[in-house]
Amino acid sequence: MIGFVKLKNNKIIKILKVNPINYNLKSDLEKESILNSYKIFLKTCNFNIQILIQSSKEDLTHHIKNIQKNISKKENKYLEKIAENYINYIQQINLTRKSSSKDFYIIISDTINKKMNIFESEEIIKNDLKDKYFKVKECLARSGNLVSELSNSKEVEDLFFSLLNTRKSLNNKLIKINK
Repeated sequence: MIGFVKLKNNKIIKILKVNPINYNLKSDLEKESILNSYKIFLKTCNFNIQILIQSSKEDLTHHIKNIQKNISKKENKYLEKIAENYINYIQQINLTRKSSSKDFYIIISDTINKKMNIFESEEIIKNDLKDKYFKVKECLARSGNLVSELSNSKEVEDLFFSLLNTRKSLNNKLIKINK
């Protein structure tokens, strides 16, 4: 069941990650086109969706380590000073503006029909969720967004862990995450 999560309440969900565009950098005409695309998206999706926006503090340690590693290879004191000033500058900006990144997810779900054979019902739901995934992907692509499915169980676990913040809650909510 790659890309699907089965919950205890007989629901199967599919989690989609949306890589958004930077709306603020678009021209007025592009903004209008994007808004029209979103309207079409919302009208086209005649099924329940949940939109999840997750903010997290930006971690710049990897970026700073790369700068330090690259500058240590060179024996230019002038470049070393510029790199130190740059590192101080981005650390200061990060502290004052409290920079963060946002991850966007769309969750689509369906419930297993108890009157049907459980395996047949799951297959029908999986196919339905795949169709819905392609519909969402196509609609959001019109406005410039890239949509991908979370099909790696590690990604799904990390998402749930960050939402629930404890492993115990994570294990209580899920029956299984199939690999």
